[in-house]
Formats: sequence, structure tokens, C-alpha cells
Amino acid sequence: MPGLTAPSDYAEEPPRHPDLRINSKEPFNAEPHRSALVSSYITPVDFFYKRNHGPIPKIDDISRYSVSINGLVNKHIQLSMADIRLLPKYNVTATLQCAGNKRTAMSKVRKVRGVGWDVSALGNATWGGAKLSDVLELVGIPKLSSVTALGGKHVEFVSVDRCKEEKGGPYKASIPLKQATDPDADVLLAYEMNGEIINRDHGYPLRVVVPGVIGARSVKWLDSISIIKEECQGFFMQKDYKMFPPTVDWDNTDWSTRRPQMDFPVQSAICTLEDVDVIKEGKARIAGYAVSGGGRGIERVDISVDGGKTWVEAHRYQKSSVPYISDGPQSDKWAWVLFEATLDVPANAEIVAKAVDSAANIQPEKVEDIWNLRGILNTSWHRIKIQNSRSKM
Repeated sequence: MPGLTAPSDYAEEPPRHPDLRINSKEPFNAEPHRSALVSSYITPVDFFYKRNHGPIPKIDDISRYSVSINGLVNKHIQLSMADIRLLPKYNVTATLQCAGNKRTAMSKVRKVRGVGWDVSALGNATWGGAKLSDVLELVGIPKLSSVTALGGKHVEFVSVDRCKEEKGGPYKASIPLKQATDPDADVLLAYEMNGEIINRDHGYPLRVVVPGVIGARSVKWLDSISIIKEECQGFFMQKDYKMFPPTVDWDNTDWSTRRPQMDFPVQSAICTLEDVDVIKEGKARIAGYAVSGGGRGIERVDISVDGGKTWVEAHRYQKSSVPYISDGPQSDKWAWVLFEATLDVPANAEIVAKAVDSAANIQPEKVEDIWNLRGILNTSWHRIKIQNSRSKM
């Protein structure tokens, strides 16, 4: 692509905050400490998790950058950043979450493959950009379309990012055309993050944001958009990010038997305590996040201090000035919900959190029941063990 290059090595990586927990250096993958996540509803850019499959592409000349739209449409076009900025701008607050969030806990049950994420491989940002539904109208695809006149049913996003899994080719993913052309799905071509120009780590100059869907579909460093008949055949759609049962391991894997994962299930985590922690007996603030995919709100977050025998409902909130109502018109439907409860914590307690979304989906109790070879979608109850608690002074 003119104006955009993918470096051949890792010599020109962008600067990052020193407090990030680095899970791999090449490619760079990092997350903030869990306590940083509950310090604010909107995650600061510096503390938004970094997920990469190769070196970070670097812009040479933004004036020469463009995105091509091609495939099963009658009109093929090239869009510059100036063209995209001429379209109506929308701001969408949405949580992006890596499918491997909480993978480390799953690997303790049985070995899995993948980056060892704690509970912070997600973040909540306000993304600014053009709606994909508006962009696709420029090539003659009406809103709420399921198929183009030439038979296109999926929208493929191709990145300039090169990765070994694609044998040196570009990272790519797709979503159904029906979702791409639905204005209410809020799929964006984003050039801003939290009111500032999006930075290199997060896709400068342009990335896709697909709310409510695992982060792997929100392609960064966008190169082209193709309208295709079948879903994307790229590695990360066909041979990764699929949910297998615990009985399947690497010696009996048939990737073709599973659909690519899209929406993420209901999820929660406690962020004010480590998985094994020491606190004084007595009252303690227990806080964290809960989130569900597909635009589903969080109906309830339950907290237990006795391993799940008894429960207390936590207070849920998003914006401080607006009471949170699951699926309410003033709530951000694509965003996480923060929760908190102040409870008496006995000695040697086991603190547990579980969330229920607006469709009454609830997190599974045991990680063993959802173990899978790639360690994705660990949405089991989050458990905190309090050891060697000291009595109140």
C-alpha cells in the first residue's frame, strides 16, 4: 500500500507505558495491571491492552494512504483519509476483548496454546470514525443488505499487518454483510480513540471496530475491504479462535467442524484483588468489570465470600451521572459495566464473582467444563483465594 509499510523487524516499536505487564515482546502483547481497569470507566489509551501478531506497521506518508473497496460489487473505489473524514462521524463507546482473556487461569487446569493473558486483555474506549454502513453505500450497497447483486454475503477486512500464521501474508477477518450494513450494529472505520487520533499500537491511521465481537475481528491498520461470497478463509478465521469441547486436543482437531467465534459470552472479573491475596479480616471493597457480547447488557453481578454458597448482588455502574439500567436507552450497550460491593470478608475466604446478562446467560461455574485447546473464552466464575488473613487491628 502506498504510504504504509510493515517493518521487517521490531526495531521501530512505539513507546509504551512502563507499568504494562508484557506477555510477549516479539510480537508485542501486553496488558495493564487488573487494578488499573477499575480506576475509570473509559480505559486510558496507555493502559488499553496491546494485541499484535507481528511488527507494528508504520506510516510513511499519510497523504498517500488509502483503503480500497472491491470484490462482489459493481463499483470499486479507493478512499483516502480525507474521503473517510468527509462522511458523518460517530462516536461509539465499546469494549474490545481478546478471546484469550483469562487464558492463564485455564492453562492451570490443562495446558493450552496462546499468549498468557491474565484478566486484563480488554479495555473500554470511545471510538470515533465513519460507520461501515455509510462507507459501503459508496459502492452501491444499501443499508440492511444481506447479499449484493453479485452474490456477496460477507465483508472481509485485510490489514497491512504481516504475520507468520498467514505465511507472511496479511492479517484478515470478516463479518456478515448483514451486520456490516446495519447502522445499529455500529461497526466503525475508526480514526480516533478517546478523542485523539488513534495511535500506532491501536491501528493508526484506520482500524475496524466491530462492537460486541471478539477483538480478532476488529482489524487494525486497514488496507482493503472486500465483499466476498463466503466468510474469510484466513488463518485466524478458519484455524484459530474457534471453540472446541474439552474432549478435543491437538491430535484430533478438525477445524472445519466449528464456526469462527464472533460474539463473546458474558464475562466478569474481580480487579481489586489478586487471585491469591492477603487482606485483613473485616470489610473489603470488591470491584471489577462485567461485559457481554452482541450488545447485551449486564443484568446482575453476584459476589460470594464463601465460595459460592451464598451471594450478594453488587452495585453496577457505567457513567457516574447516569444510573445503569441493563439495555436502558442511556446505557452504552457495547460497553462493559463496572461493579463494586463492600462486604465482610472472613479469614481464609474464597471470593467469587459471576455475571448474568440481559438474555439471562450466566457464567459457567467451572473452568474444567469449558476448557479448550486454544484457551479461549474462559468465562468461568472468577475466584479469589484469601490466605493468611490477619485479624482486624
